[in-house]
Amino acid sequence: MTTPPKPSAASQPAEPMQTKVSMSARVQEKLATDLPYGVVVAAAWSWRILLIIVVSAIAVWLLSHLSLLIIPLLIAALLATLLQPVHRLLLKFKFPPVVSSLLLTATLIFVVSTLLTIAGQQLAVGFASMQASVAAGVRDFIALIESWGVSFENLNYQGLLADLGQTVQENSGAIVTGALGFGSTATNILAGLVMALFALIFFLKDGTKIWSFLLNFVPSKHRRAVDGAGYAGWGALGSYVRVQIFVAFVDAVGIGIGAWLLGVPLAMPLGVLVFLGSFIPIVGAVLTGAVAVLLALVANDWVNALLMLAVVLGVQQLESNVLQPLVMGKAVNLHPLAVFLAVAAGTATMGLIGAVFAVPIMAFINEFIKYLSRKPWLHDPDSQPDELLTPITTQSV
Repeated sequence: MTTPPKPSAASQPAEPMQTKVSMSARVQEKLATDLPYGVVVAAAWSWRILLIIVVSAIAVWLLSHLSLLIIPLLIAALLATLLQPVHRLLLKFKFPPVVSSLLLTATLIFVVSTLLTIAGQQLAVGFASMQASVAAGVRDFIALIESWGVSFENLNYQGLLADLGQTVQENSGAIVTGALGFGSTATNILAGLVMALFALIFFLKDGTKIWSFLLNFVPSKHRRAVDGAGYAGWGALGSYVRVQIFVAFVDAVGIGIGAWLLGVPLAMPLGVLVFLGSFIPIVGAVLTGAVAVLLALVANDWVNALLMLAVVLGVQQLESNVLQPLVMGKAVNLHPLAVFLAVAAGTATMGLIGAVFAVPIMAFINEFIKYLSRKPWLHDPDSQPDELLTPITTQSV
């Protein structure tokens, strides 16, 4: 009598695996029964949020150690979005791409250098003419303090100078270290400026080739979506830069003309300061306005300072209630609260640099995500984006 053949291992049911699956299912069912649904959902959200926070913290830490490389590239990208329409116009007139890039970069350097030179000359002349006013203002301030019962007659100036000299000698090492640190910072700034200009030339000349190379790291099935989203974010970035320059120009002209009409000295350098400060959202307007009011108070009197304050508040109200909603809102499409939180987060993580770049980066991310959520490539696969969003695979360099 023959015994039946034993079933092969392949035909035997995977009882241990099924047992493990059933036990896991029972454990999950038991947890779902014992734990409230809100706790389960909160736990699921918690570990994901913690993972995002940890990854974001690591990214910020890495960026802070690569700031000498990242910041010049960000500056070059913002300048490239500003100069790109002119670059395209020059290409239509048969300018070689390298000639157009070099010409636009040289023009930018010339314009910025001219503005800084004029502002520096005005500062030198203004401070020379302000010496008498500043001295009179200091005397008035001392007289005001003395009217409150505080006397400066018994103040030992010689002793103060001696103490100051001794303090300098005792902390000479720290002073030298600080001077060396300042020199190193100045060197880093100069190197970053050269790097930004060098990157700007190649962003204008080979921007589409660079983007095409970066797209090679994206899976082919997602490449069209990322391509269109990248160009949408780039368009929002360019709109932000151009509108921000317009808003800064309006602020500078308004406050500068107001200071000139009120007889506040250094009106032209003050306008340049307001123009540069306007690129720091929210914070820059407050600081430059305070400088204008303080300058009016020191050089003239408190009535002139109050009038200067009225001018500053009027210009800032025009910006916040007219220019920002009508111009900036359409260009960037960010809520004011989002702008405030972005500036606060950028300042907390990377200081002044973070405050400057927080809003443009958020504008890019916002438009990038909105393009992906709309999915226009699925509704009309044969359609091509407009001139701004033309895929790089079809653009000519």
